[in-house]
Amino acid sequence: MNTHLKLVILDRDGTINRASDEFVKSPEEWHPLPGSLEAISRLSHAGFHVVLATNQSGIGRGLFDMAALNAVHARMLKSLAAVGGRIDAIFYCPHAPDEGCACRKPEPGLLFQIQERYGVSLTGVPYVGDSLRDMQAAETVGCVPHLVRTGRYPDVTALTLPPAFPVGTQVHADLAAFVDHLLGEAAAVRTLS
Repeated sequence: MNTHLKLVILDRDGTINRASDEFVKSPEEWHPLPGSLEAISRLSHAGFHVVLATNQSGIGRGLFDMAALNAVHARMLKSLAAVGGRIDAIFYCPHAPDEGCACRKPEPGLLFQIQERYGVSLTGVPYVGDSLRDMQAAETVGCVPHLVRTGRYPDVTALTLPPAFPVGTQVHADLAAFVDHLLGEAAAVRTLS
């Protein structure tokens, strides 16, 4: 196991880009949230490997195909590269909710795939998402759950978090606030050592 890899796992819709009840079906429908691309760039420059774990049930529902998903991700990666950031790998679940797969969050299958690909334990690895299912998947594999308020829970705080959320879920205004927190924490550890 590689214990020296600095890894951060992110959800996509509602965390990096605007979520849509109609799904993000094309590159034209993909719109980054303010500051999210720059936040990922800061993680990249700080030596973190940034990996996506995203449910994309629009494929299983027949709303878009793999070519469309790849085109959306190409736009995201190009936009990110323009500000000096990168995403190392994208793990996605293409299944509809009724397919009973092991990879659709809150199931932990995507995270187990990441663990296997990188040869690391995910215990203590930050997982950032905008939904309860993200936080539940994170907890299952030992990730530290970080909820951003840019998606499904815009008004929640650490004090008003519904009881279904894992104990220890941290709440941030957005991805940039999470990165401020993470890099501030890393700087504090370096100062103490």
